[in-house]
Amino acid sequence: MADLRGRTLFITGASRGIGKAIALRAAADGANIVIAAKTAEPHPKLPGTIYTAAEEIEAAGGKALPLQVDIRDEEQAQKAVRQAADAFGGIDILVNNASAINLTGTLETPVKRFDLMWGVNARGTFVCSQACLPFLLKSPNPHILTLSPPLNLDPKWFARHTAYTISKYGMSLCVLGMAEEFKESGVAVNALWPRTVIATAALAMLGGAIPVENCRTPEIMADAAHAVLTRDSRCCTGTFYIDEDVLREAGVTDFEKYAVKPGEPLMPDLFL
Repeated sequence: MADLRGRTLFITGASRGIGKAIALRAAADGANIVIAAKTAEPHPKLPGTIYTAAEEIEAAGGKALPLQVDIRDEEQAQKAVRQAADAFGGIDILVNNASAINLTGTLETPVKRFDLMWGVNARGTFVCSQACLPFLLKSPNPHILTLSPPLNLDPKWFARHTAYTISKYGMSLCVLGMAEEFKESGVAVNALWPRTVIATAALAMLGGAIPVENCRTPEIMADAAHAVLTRDSRCCTGTFYIDEDVLREAGVTDFEKYAVKPGEPLMPDLFL
């Protein structure tokens, strides 16, 4: 497939950040975007709502369906998926983008925060995948793309934030298992992760621990996601893609355009 025109994407957490960037890139092709996110009213610290994202998507050339969804709630997720399929006649792509982050050690991580990360990251990915799969199985080129890191059991990836790592690796294990489970059915299930830290609202919530000028913009992930999602689903599954590698394979040579501040050194992502 050359583009995503007429395809329907169900994107979790698409009201801001990487999720919205992926939505806008697909919208430029003329895709249908389901914005499945929690923020219906303006957040005091975070920009954007499902409705402001919908306006941007429509302006970019796509069709938007904003749905307020807490993906930890099975009934909400299933209802949203049914609404999406009814509105657009099916679902072709699921992007598991929604994520909760808390980079704290074991003694500094409240169980409530552990539950939030596990519920949004690992459980939410499973719930949304399960809800979308009956519709994806009817699509001519179905994809599930989950924004989670490559699996690596080296203890150094766990030591500083065990709870967060477990929750993100839970997403990656969904990719590993579902890719094999639905391989014969032609559903591509892959992961995508950034080579460098991406400047998002979530990053800002970490209190300036990472200077934004040492980051890339969400557009690099959007372009990489587009490159993966336009591939033949029967020829690419079970892969843990890195954004920069995907784009180099697609012929991209200029990566400075993705830098928040061109010329500044970039900070590698914490799982790489």
